[in-house]
Amino acid sequence: TLFGVLLALLAVEASLRFLPVSTSTKTGYYIHPLILTYPPYQEFVVSTGWSLRNAQHHRANNYGFLTERDFAPDPRAIALIGDSFVEANMLVESDRLGGQLESLLAPRPVFVLGAPGTSLLDYAERARFVRERFDVRHFVFVIERGDVRQTLCGSGNIHGPCLDPETLEPRTETQPAAGLGKRIFRESALAQYLFSQLKIDLTTLLKRWRPTTASPPTLGPRQPGGPEDVPLEKVDRIVGAFFASLPHGSGERWLLVFDSDRDHPFEMPITDAPVRSHFMQLALQAGAEIIDTAPIFRDYLHATNLSLHVSPSDKHWNREANRLVAEAVAIKLNAIKRASGVAMGFHPH
Repeated sequence: TLFGVLLALLAVEASLRFLPVSTSTKTGYYIHPLILTYPPYQEFVVSTGWSLRNAQHHRANNYGFLTERDFAPDPRAIALIGDSFVEANMLVESDRLGGQLESLLAPRPVFVLGAPGTSLLDYAERARFVRERFDVRHFVFVIERGDVRQTLCGSGNIHGPCLDPETLEPRTETQPAAGLGKRIFRESALAQYLFSQLKIDLTTLLKRWRPTTASPPTLGPRQPGGPEDVPLEKVDRIVGAFFASLPHGSGERWLLVFDSDRDHPFEMPITDAPVRSHFMQLALQAGAEIIDTAPIFRDYLHATNLSLHVSPSDKHWNREANRLVAEAVAIKLNAIKRASGVAMGFHPH
């Protein structure tokens, strides 16, 4: 019986290796002690769900970021920084924000530094890295609606620096290195299918099988329930820490792109998003440029009635959403370039 089970598992393993099952990305701290990336030039596959939809074959660049462009010192370059909205590994390069933005701004290169599961202070860490290493001075940050709350330690969206949830003092949370068992399992197509495609959670399964004794419910402090569930006095401290962590020197320019509620574009007046609205005000006070995607997306949806999501189960920006944002960013950056062309050595075209 055991031999038959083993033979069946081996047959499934062999069969899945012929299919586009998501493969191990082997993320780690390869280029910086607080910046999580793929190994340089790592090749991997991503797909969605049990049916392996939308399979994409990827290769990281020379610094472990998901972009075809290798990084090298270039003061003309633009750093595009954010989380999974910037990396967009569910899309081909030409459909992502970075690819579309580079085509609009050519010959200026766009350095794409996206990393899923990160937030504001991680963005600042990457901005300082690319400023020091490659002499980049123009930065575009994509601000996802949960970034303020996720900057708090313990949010699960931290690769390095974060703020204590109570005191808002700076701390560091790095991702632990994979153990031997995890390193072995992530090379298995069957294991990847079960845990990456089907999203099976062994901890949840064990809790269901383990007998428990009923206990009365306890009332604890309310946990954050959404991107706007942060007191505005904390928003001041969090956003202030973000801008204080950005590179400050000669000729730095910051452009922040604020995502919006694409599920209810006609029902969300700006007063219903106090954290987002306050963040935009603080950004302007800090001297940053901003782009509010709410009116851009709302006008598009009103005119076309077409979705801006990758799929019903994937709420990341699709090709059209990225196009709209890239066009808005290009307009802003070209205006910045014209204003600072003499000092930075840029030549408007």
